Amino acid sequence: MMNVPAFDLKRNYEMLKDELKDAVNRVLESQRFILGEEVEGFEREVASYLGVSNALGCASGTDALLLSLMALGIGEGDEVITTPYTFFATASVVSRLGARPVFVDIDPVTYNIDIDKIYDHITPKTKAVIVVHLFGHMAQVEKIEGLLHDKRIYLIEDCAQSFGAWRKIDDDIRYCGTIGTFGCFSFYPTKNLGGYGDGGLVTTNDDYLADRIRRLRVHGLCGEYVHEELGMNSRLDAIQAAILRCRLPHVDEWNKQRRIIAERYRILFDTYGISEFVKSPYEDTDGYHVFHQYVVRCDKRDELMKYLTENGVGTRVYYPLPLHLQPAFSFLGYKMGDFPQAEALSKNSLSLPMYPELLPEEQEYVVDTMAKFYRSN
Repeated sequence: MMNVPAFDLKRNYEMLKDELKDAVNRVLESQRFILGEEVEGFEREVASYLGVSNALGCASGTDALLLSLMALGIGEGDEVITTPYTFFATASVVSRLGARPVFVDIDPVTYNIDIDKIYDHITPKTKAVIVVHLFGHMAQVEKIEGLLHDKRIYLIEDCAQSFGAWRKIDDDIRYCGTIGTFGCFSFYPTKNLGGYGDGGLVTTNDDYLADRIRRLRVHGLCGEYVHEELGMNSRLDAIQAAILRCRLPHVDEWNKQRRIIAERYRILFDTYGISEFVKSPYEDTDGYHVFHQYVVRCDKRDELMKYLTENGVGTRVYYPLPLHLQPAFSFLGYKMGDFPQAEALSKNSLSLPMYPELLPEEQEYVVDTMAKFYRSN
């Protein structure tokens, strides 16, 4: 029996460990651990990579979302439209500020928020829309960008799972995080561009809002011990920035490897005759999917997951309970059946092993094990 984990960070570390150790030692020698030159260098390099005016490091992807909403003045009585099929943080930051998350069901093909349904949920209280580029597949934000602008509604891109993803819009390549008022990134270790701890980033082309984020991430500080407004403590550590600077030049190659692995899965499903039971994730022809996760829809999901676990294959379910059914959001008044597409996906989706160092023979073992399950069930 082969052991294939859902993800493996050690292989990646082995490739870069000398460079990473040098980067960490550089920070240790400087004795500057909070913000400073390493963070500023990383911010410049990310801004250049994405093609955006401002990139601002913070403590986590959750804080990136929270800081963005704070900078826009969103609070009590406001509504923010988003998807019920995402990580908890996307909506929790809205509630934390006293605003109300308003959920819109997902597109069953892309798994992203159904862009065409957003308009029906806009009210006079709507101040922003948070679009999540889920699992590395960028949503068709250009379809809603103009409408939101006309209605003076802010567009926030949750890019926590999609660093390096892009869409071709009007013959231009537009990276995620460069289209909305803000782009929000996470550098959690398992991300496409991950650090060795928590970390986040906010991108924006609005210089005024960028300055607000800079103040808000340091308690609203505008001078030495002078605080212009109430902010928070959300600073990117210099050690994380140094690590991310080492890893950033490799992210395109890693994303390319993820795409090769994704295509190999699709071919193997056909080769092993299980395509009728397992549906590969969709990729828009105008987009560049970076496959943070490789999430399939499959028959007998729970039984298959158990069988794979018993045979050494690690899998995950993202997400087993949509946000509108989470106990913490019961006060919103949603119920089972309100968002049928999100609920259906929560019952039949399964994330297979996906990381750039995954070997072809490991993939073949995964799919062969899946085929054995379906042949016997």
